[in-house]
Amino acid sequence: MADSIIIRVQSPDGMRKIPSTKRETAAAFLKKVAKEFGFNSNGFSVYLNRNKTGEILSQNKTLSLLKIKHGDMLFLFPSTSSSSGEKMDTAIPHSSSSLPSLSSSSSSSSLIPRSSSAPQVQEDEIDQYLAKQDGKIYRNRDPQLCRHGALGKCVHCVPLEPFDEDYLNHLDPPVKHMSFHANLRKLTGGADKGKFAALENISCKIKSGCEGHPPWPDGICTKCQPSAITLNRQKYRHVDNIMFENHTIADRFLDFWRKTGSQRVGYLYGRYTEHKDIPLGIRAEVAAIYEPPQTANQNSLELLEDPKAAAVDEIAAKLGLCKVGWIFTDLLSEDTRIGTVRYLRNQDSYYLSAEECITSGYFQNQHPNPCRLSRDGFFGSKFVTVVATGGPDNQVHFEGYQVSNQCMALVRDECLLPCKDAPELGYAKESSPEQYVPDVFFKDKDKFGNDVTFLARPLPVEYLIIDITTTFPKDPQYTFTSTQRFPIENRDILGETQDFHSLATYLSQCSSTSFLDIVSDFHLLLFLVTNEVMPLRDSIGLLLDAVKTSNEDLAQTWKKSEQWATIEQLCSTVGGQPSSSLGYGAMGGASVPASSSAMWSCLHCTFMNQPGTEHCEMCSLPRS
Repeated sequence: MADSIIIRVQSPDGMRKIPSTKRETAAAFLKKVAKEFGFNSNGFSVYLNRNKTGEILSQNKTLSLLKIKHGDMLFLFPSTSSSSGEKMDTAIPHSSSSLPSLSSSSSSSSLIPRSSSAPQVQEDEIDQYLAKQDGKIYRNRDPQLCRHGALGKCVHCVPLEPFDEDYLNHLDPPVKHMSFHANLRKLTGGADKGKFAALENISCKIKSGCEGHPPWPDGICTKCQPSAITLNRQKYRHVDNIMFENHTIADRFLDFWRKTGSQRVGYLYGRYTEHKDIPLGIRAEVAAIYEPPQTANQNSLELLEDPKAAAVDEIAAKLGLCKVGWIFTDLLSEDTRIGTVRYLRNQDSYYLSAEECITSGYFQNQHPNPCRLSRDGFFGSKFVTVVATGGPDNQVHFEGYQVSNQCMALVRDECLLPCKDAPELGYAKESSPEQYVPDVFFKDKDKFGNDVTFLARPLPVEYLIIDITTTFPKDPQYTFTSTQRFPIENRDILGETQDFHSLATYLSQCSSTSFLDIVSDFHLLLFLVTNEVMPLRDSIGLLLDAVKTSNEDLAQTWKKSEQWATIEQLCSTVGGQPSSSLGYGAMGGASVPASSSAMWSCLHCTFMNQPGTEHCEMCSLPRS
């Protein structure tokens, strides 16, 4: 081991450390360099000096004869004849001392790949659009402070960078987190143009391939041991605003809680657009909510396996939508007469529980954000979390959140647990013979006001949370224009079943003469594709294109197909009356069930009660 040395190799893409020995030949050393940097054997040259003198040739001389010592710096230059086609199409080995190839920022602030060794990643359309934008904040000439002509600029009117903290803090309301693309401009700006910046995904696992010792738990070294994590509040966020297209989307989702008192969870489908209120910001626009199979009561939720998940994602993609987040309710009635709810989540309790943070981290890891500036090809996530809960005015409020990239790493590597008796606290696991867990710390102030580092056992989850503004537009928008309401999936407990009885009733109630308006309903389209009687998964593409582009002619063309004729025949066979209403009248109001063996709806608060009871479990009023 005394002959072991480390040679530093500087290249246009950064510096790498190459382990070697004094007796290793120059030819073997150059092969290591080629593998580390991803070159073919003839695609580069290595020199002793920066001015390209003292080239190291592939020969059988040892490094000691070439007077190369431990810690020496060599300089790598790609050959002028080498093109991107000569580069080895292999992944660069993970090394803590190596930096990924980043993009430089041109005079227009558009990000351009600096090296062909950067991963070829297809980014989202919104990321490609924002990367081409100027992003600077332009200010008008100040008549009091500016002493120059109309064409001049001074410190009072010069354009600001999109990451300027003073500007963000003086917005109304102040912005605590800069946008992700503003953070990229900050990393890739300056004199070095981001040459030494890195978007590195955190790993809490032991690095594989270390052969100097037995595997864990019998051995570990500083090369394979993951670094300790000190939690910091993330200064940027991947999504800056969540907007529901209209109130109808949220109201239909809340109807389940209003009628049963049980909580509900759903997936948000929509698109990512530019959020112009924040420099280089991103907005998640919600066009529909899909409710997967689940079991729920007043205090808990459990998601079940969804056999239709792939079909739903496929339909959404053909409609130009994607899964942008998830939503759940945490509501408890306070006064059913005036419709108020309790204010449960606040600074004295919690905003997101540890279990909800872990669930959000799981979903965000399932939907990573494609990023060509990261060696892994992804960094962070745009997947958002929305909570429907009581606000300070005891009305239903929608609060948006994400968890930080540090939380995503802790959840991905199974290092974070919830506390059973304190929902506002998480707990970093301790190392075991089966798993090594790095130390996790956070900083807080003691009773004397001093910054003190604490071990994250337990851990306040506010270090992991990023809040996002959730809004509704002044002028409602409608991706799906149907004015009638087709039953929502997986609501059999309410008697809202998706079958051909429901479809016949829906079609009979539609007064619109436009076929496109009739079929422009997300839940109706899901039923047409996923029903068991006549699924239209392979023949509904034209109709989905018509809804996506709002093209009535395409919709009329599909209406003349054999598939729709068969659907109409099935509807006429079953008739236009809905299936059993289970306690709900034709207009959606509550009614007394005819049979005592069925669930019944309270006339006072509309809570769905179990059969055989004579008093409402929610408001304690009599059934009659």
